[in-house]
Amino acid sequence: MANTNYQKMYEKIYKTLGELTPLKADCGLLCDGACCKGDEKTGMRLFPHEESSLRTILTEDGVRLAVCDGTCDRSKRPLACRIFPFFPTIDEEGEIFVEEDTRAANVCPMIGHSDEILFDRKFLKAVKKVGEILAEDEACRAFLEQVTEEIDMYREFHGV
Repeated sequence: MANTNYQKMYEKIYKTLGELTPLKADCGLLCDGACCKGDEKTGMRLFPHEESSLRTILTEDGVRLAVCDGTCDRSKRPLACRIFPFFPTIDEEGEIFVEEDTRAANVCPMIGHSDEILFDRKFLKAVKKVGEILAEDEACRAFLEQVTEEIDMYREFHGV
């Protein structure tokens, strides 16, 4: 990362999440690791100023994606992988909420079943803290707002 402030911010974010995952068990056993399977054109969106050791592609609409074959070094996963299938959404007053990223409904069998699944509260608390850290940066805050809108539109359109 060119800017050491952003490097430090992401180091703090990754440390906040540590080894926490949505479930206290390996959720990949439910779906055979569906979120880690992609191809040369699919991946996880990088957050603003986030760099990745994974292959990075730029989509036609300018979105940077980190792409892997499902066997990456977990300590080098992008933030989107670490918080999947959740996202720290932001409301008009700037408050951070942790919500299911409904855009992942076709990949993750946990989406839409949060009433039935006991998610790790430490993980959800850490994702909220991550959102609060990101919201302190102007570009990251704008990204949170943009993705929150995308999630809301997806939810509305698909009735998820």
